[in-house]
Amino acid sequence: MRSAALLAFLLAAGCAVQTDYRPPEAELPQAWQESAPRSPGASPWWAIYGDAGLERLMEEALAQNSDLLVAAARVDEARALLGEAQGALRPQVDAAASAGRSLSSAATGLLPPGTPRERDNFRATLNLAWEIDLFGRLRAAREAARAELAASEALRDGVRLSLTSRVASSYYGLLALDAQVELTRRALALRGESLGLQRRRREAGVISDYDLRQLEAEAATLRAQLPPLERDREIEEAALAALLGRSPRAVFESSVARAAMLEAPAATAVPAGLPSELLLRRPDLVEAERRLAAANARVAVARAAHFPVISLTGFLGSESAELGDLFTGPAGIWSIAAAIVQPIYGGGRLQAQRDAAQARERAALAQYQGAVRNAFREVRQALAAQARAREAFEAQSDRVRALEETLRLARLRYASGIASQLDVLDAERGLLAAQTARVDALRSQRAAVADLYRALGG
Repeated sequence: MRSAALLAFLLAAGCAVQTDYRPPEAELPQAWQESAPRSPGASPWWAIYGDAGLERLMEEALAQNSDLLVAAARVDEARALLGEAQGALRPQVDAAASAGRSLSSAATGLLPPGTPRERDNFRATLNLAWEIDLFGRLRAAREAARAELAASEALRDGVRLSLTSRVASSYYGLLALDAQVELTRRALALRGESLGLQRRRREAGVISDYDLRQLEAEAATLRAQLPPLERDREIEEAALAALLGRSPRAVFESSVARAAMLEAPAATAVPAGLPSELLLRRPDLVEAERRLAAANARVAVARAAHFPVISLTGFLGSESAELGDLFTGPAGIWSIAAAIVQPIYGGGRLQAQRDAAQARERAALAQYQGAVRNAFREVRQALAAQARAREAFEAQSDRVRALEETLRLARLRYASGIASQLDVLDAERGLLAAQTARVDALRSQRAAVADLYRALGG
């Protein structure tokens, strides 16, 4: 009867600490509202740009970026902790050896006659310790460590995805600033030639001082636009060099190799109706879900702490008073023992630990649900941004073509005496602004594609 009751108790206790984790369900949209870009084949997502310079920078960043190296080290740490948790389920064996010399008191009368007061003692043993995981505490700890390893791997993948997206955005931002600086310098050169001609016309009395001063003010205004652009370019280049993981000296002194700004937007093509469940593979969502699974397993560990700990211990070896007799037959010793420890009263400590574990699980669940909502928000915003950015680029391109024709006609009218030089300056000013806006629209479109790939999880 007692045996049956004990067996029933042990089975019930074993069931009480089993993990009951199920991935939480979320109400997902059936499909994306707009098409999303897709990189060709098994190539990395940035292959869609078709930019060899960007690909080289990506290789450099993936090899040297500090954040990515830290994330990789965290994965190695989590893998080692999983090995530690798995090792706790197995018997632990170690070897021990000791040597000692002691002097006993002759005044106590405890020494048998003929026993020397000074004695040597030599001992060598193999020791065994094994906690029998009857209530699942160690298995739950192993599952928690396994989930935390998966979360660390997802975090590393998320850092990698974020890094490549930032490198692409920074790279095309730098190219855009290069193009804007070049446009401004070209306009300054043309404005300088024109101003020299107008000064000669002023000396010949064709135009007044008022007209000349207006032209000089226009040239100074254009010249004032160049330093901020060059400043922004220096800042962006330094930021990109740091993102690539370059040395402090290289960040301060070297430049980032790059080509001219491409003229066409990045291609985007994917079948409409992509299942939204694919977004749950996004690294940050995988990480949040695995953190939740680990928190659930930690609750099981805290519950198991209320049940007995059963352990086996033992040793096998030799002990003798003479070193030469240590490994002889009569010197052999061994011991085996079993122990059970049942917590009875701990001042509420175990209950508090379980309550804390359950609170962490609730927090992890809320974080996961929030991460899912945030992911779909980012995708919706990124889908809209990349579509509108392409439309903006096309509109700016039409504007540039119209203003190029406007400038050509203004120059013809000026040469024919129908229009003034200020009309030509207005047309030049408008064209430069449109060209600059077109470059910025192209940068925005390429950055929007990078943001969309990051939002989709690569």
